[in-house]
Amino acid sequence: MKLISTVASRAPVLPLGLLVLALSNASPAYAQSAASRPVLPQQRATAQQVAAQGVPLSALAPNAPEEHTVRRGDTLWRIAGVFLQSPWRWPELWGMNLQDIRNPHLIYPGQQLYLERVGDRAYLRARRSGEGQVGQTVRVSPRNRVEVLGTGPLPTLEPHLIEPFLAEPLVVDDDTFQRAPRIVALANQSRVLVAKGDRAYVRGPADAPLLKAPGLPTDFRVFRTATALKDPVSGEILGYEGQYVGQAALVRGESEVDDIVPSAWRIGSSSTPRPTPVPATIDVVSSKEEMKAGDRLLPEPPREYRNYVPHAPDLPIDARVVSVHGNAVRFVGQNQIVVINKGLRDGVESGHVLAVMSTGPQLVDKTDKSRPVMRLPDERNGLAMVFRPFERVSYALVMQITNPVQVGDKMMNPTTLP
Repeated sequence: MKLISTVASRAPVLPLGLLVLALSNASPAYAQSAASRPVLPQQRATAQQVAAQGVPLSALAPNAPEEHTVRRGDTLWRIAGVFLQSPWRWPELWGMNLQDIRNPHLIYPGQQLYLERVGDRAYLRARRSGEGQVGQTVRVSPRNRVEVLGTGPLPTLEPHLIEPFLAEPLVVDDDTFQRAPRIVALANQSRVLVAKGDRAYVRGPADAPLLKAPGLPTDFRVFRTATALKDPVSGEILGYEGQYVGQAALVRGESEVDDIVPSAWRIGSSSTPRPTPVPATIDVVSSKEEMKAGDRLLPEPPREYRNYVPHAPDLPIDARVVSVHGNAVRFVGQNQIVVINKGLRDGVESGHVLAVMSTGPQLVDKTDKSRPVMRLPDERNGLAMVFRPFERVSYALVMQITNPVQVGDKMMNPTTLP
């Protein structure tokens, strides 16, 4: 901890941006890349409109405070939820403070936010009304505050919740997985499992051997037998989710040698050498679980710095929960991961916020003598945000929830609900 002396100034505080989910696989690069991240035209248009009008008081959270100091450990989603009923409506929150904002991707601990109510409208400022206006005398005096140095811009949610799912999940069709190179043997023949620092041997399909050459991948992720992701409505297989077990580096590619196969060792047989395959060599770079023969390799994807902007979908989305993550987990709560049966081909994209719906239970109408069976209406249960879409499925984080989520529950546009 260090004691910092500051002086009140007529200038606004550091650039304030509210509710852009900016989270990368390598957080140290976040601050550098955030400064150059563009603001989408639609976001800016919304912000400019709201900046001129403010937002209606009805859009504020019931207990919205008059001021809020950003603290270390805060998240942008949580801060937006402090002021607005719908945390994903970040352009409105940004627009309320448009004059003070230069980069909406950055917000730091120590910044102070002030809520102003004028008539039936509300505005959010990074300084109190009247501070720093031309022609006004501003009285300055020294003041002290204690702050931890070295804090970077805030993410929208706790990074550890989704970081593993940015790198580990893999959803492919069955043919892609079956044709992926496979571990066939271990360098240490006395063992059946390998871990970080160990060596193993790999073969690809006959028509696509694993080779090491310029332009070909040398870094791979290792996956175990894929699990089918089945649509709970149609029963269709939407893809196969591979179980991530680690990473490996290609040392040598596959080759062939002229060798005498064992069958030629028999008495009276020909001893003419035959081409014999030599598998590729890999070294295990990291391991979440120990690897074994039969595990599959797929190329390491290019490094990405994902920028998530929470927003409601423009197209109608009617999704179902395909699976929930966790060993022997049937129900999911807040800050847990689910897979839904909609993906890129359905218009789903990173940052889409969906309302979670609890399926209405079937009950017997005891007020009717014939005792008919009825089903109660589906009810809104919470919110989830898509953070990694694939072609036919997507991973979503449960942001808010009232009752546990389970396979088959619906997810739909949050703005179309009563």
